Amino acid sequence: MGNASETFILTSSISKDNDFIMGTIYTIFGVLSVAGNGILLFVAYRKKSSLKPAELFVVNLSISDLGMTISLFPLAIPSAFYHMWLFNKTTCIVYAFCGVLFGLCSLTNLTVLSSVCWLKVCCPNYGNKFSHCHAHLLVAGVWVYAGAFAIGPLTGWGEYGAEPYGTACCINWHAPGQNSAAMSYIICLFFFCYIVPCIVIFLSYIFILMTVRGSRQAVQQHMSPQNKIANAHTLIIKLSVAVCIGFLTAWSPYAIVSMWAAFGDTTAVPPLAFAMAAIFAKSSTLYNPIVYLVFKPNFRKSLCRDVAHCRRTICGCLLEQSTSQKGMCSQPEHQEESNSVQYSNGLPDKTCKHCIESDTQNRRNYSDYKLQQTARILQGSQHSEVAVSQLSNELQSDFL
Repeated sequence: MGNASETFILTSSISKDNDFIMGTIYTIFGVLSVAGNGILLFVAYRKKSSLKPAELFVVNLSISDLGMTISLFPLAIPSAFYHMWLFNKTTCIVYAFCGVLFGLCSLTNLTVLSSVCWLKVCCPNYGNKFSHCHAHLLVAGVWVYAGAFAIGPLTGWGEYGAEPYGTACCINWHAPGQNSAAMSYIICLFFFCYIVPCIVIFLSYIFILMTVRGSRQAVQQHMSPQNKIANAHTLIIKLSVAVCIGFLTAWSPYAIVSMWAAFGDTTAVPPLAFAMAAIFAKSSTLYNPIVYLVFKPNFRKSLCRDVAHCRRTICGCLLEQSTSQKGMCSQPEHQEESNSVQYSNGLPDKTCKHCIESDTQNRRNYSDYKLQQTARILQGSQHSEVAVSQLSNELQSDFL
C-alpha cells in the first residue's frame, strides 16, 4: 500500500458514517462479484468446447466485470473505511483508467450482445451464419473501443482526477469548464458510450420482443407449447428484460450525475449523490452472473453437474481413506481375539473381532457372513459342502 504523497492528499467530503456504509457495501459487492463471475467463468471453462458464439460475449462480460472488481475494490474499500484516499496520484490515475476501461467494456459488451441477439432472432438467415470467428473479432473490437476512450485522458484528451466525494478517482467532471479538450471528450463519452448503447439496446430488444410476439401464435398452432423453440423465445425475453434493467439500474444514475456536474453548476452537485451513483455503477458487476446463471439453463445444469461430480469425488476419497484406516485396525495387541477360520466361500482366513465390534455396519455385515459359512465334508472319495449352521452342535464346536 503506497502512502499518499504530500502534494496529493484527498480527504472524504461525506461523513464517516456514510464512508463506513460505502466500505461495507463495496466489501459485500466485491465478495459476491468474485464468487459469481468466478463460478460463471468456471462453468464456461468446463463447457468451452460446446460454447456458442454468442456466449463468448457472456464470458467476456464476466472477465471485464471481474477485472473491475479486482482492480478497484481493493483500493476503494480501505479508502472508504479510512475516510480518505490512501494512495498516491499515480495509483489514482491507474484506478480511474481501470474503472473507465472495464466499465466501458462491460457496457459495450451488452450493446454488442443485444445486436447479436437481434441478428439471430429477427434476421435468422444472417444470424445462423454468425460463427466463432465473428464473435472473436467483435470481442476484440469491444476492447479496442473501450480502450480508445480509456486512453484518451492519458494523452491529453480529457483528464483523470478525484471523485467529488474524495475516496476514489475517475474522470475529472469539473474539467469541461477549464478547457475545450475536456469538454469534447466528455461530450463524445456521453454520446458514444451512453446514448448510443442505450438506443441500440432498446431498439434491439424491442424488435426481438415484436418478432417473438408475432411468431408465438404461429409456433403454438403447429407445435406443442413445450417445444424447444417456444422455450428459447421465452428465454430471450427474460434475458432482454434482465439485461436492460441491469444496464439502466447500474449506469443511469452515474451518467445523470456526471452530466449534471460537467455541464451544470458543479458546486450544486452533492458529493453524496456522486457516492451513491458510484455504488450503483459498481453493482453492475453482480447483475450479469445472476442473469446468466439463473436464466441460462445450460449454464445452470453444467454447474449442478460439476458440483455433483466434485461432491462424489470428495466423498469417494473420504470413504476410501476411512476404509483403509479401519483395515489397519488389526494390531498385534488384538491378535488374541482373532480366530483362524477356514472359509470355503472366499472370505479371509482371519477376521478381527475388535474392528467388527467398533462399527455397527461392519458388525451387521459380519453376522451376514457368518450365516453363510460352509464346511467341506469328506465322505469316502467324495466331497460335499454344507452350511455350518446345519451341522450338529458337536461338529460345529470341532469346526470352529
